[in-house]
Formats: sequence, C-alpha cells, structure tokens
Amino acid sequence: MMYKIKGFDEFSKELKKLSKNAKRLDGENNVSFAELFTREFMVKYTDFSSFEELLEAGNFIVNSQEDFKAIPDDVFDEHIKSVTKFSSWREMLEKASAEWVEKKLFE
Repeated sequence: MMYKIKGFDEFSKELKKLSKNAKRLDGENNVSFAELFTREFMVKYTDFSSFEELLEAGNFIVNSQEDFKAIPDDVFDEHIKSVTKFSSWREMLEKASAEWVEKKLFE
C-alpha cells in the first residue's frame, strides 16, 4: 500500500493514526469470516464471491463453528487447493488475516 505524504506535518499525522490503529489491534481479536473473507477477497483469490459459496461447492454443511471444525483438515485443504489460489486452508486464512490487519491499520 503506497501513500503520498506532503510535508512533515502530514507525515506525523499519518504516523499517529497508524500508531492508534495498531494499538487497537494489539492483543487478541475476534474477527468473523464475513470480515475476513470479503467479496473482494473471494473474487480476487477464489472461484466464488462468498465464503458460503465456497463451502457449498465442497458440499460442506456449516451451520455453526462446531460444524466447521468437524470438517477434516485434509479434505478441506484439498477443496481449498482446487478452487482457490491457495495450497491450503491455513495459507488462505493467513492471507485473509494479513489483508484484514492491513486494512484496519490504514483505515
């Protein structure tokens, strides 16, 4: 992400904003899949426009966190590998998390 900053005052203001946003992110954050896997993220990295569509395409029925956790890792990794630009669920989750953090830092 690139910013054009004109002058020291503007630079100082941006640093303060980044610092404030970083402090808000410090510690543990509970982030929903809807926040992580935005439409933009899904369209950019997958064959789908939503995380729900991705699950449906793999015939995964997920109505709760427990349902999601019950999906075997190897089966879900294979699905992720076949319908996204990622080689595993962990890689997809890490990319979405990194983009979420970046967005929150610069908002």
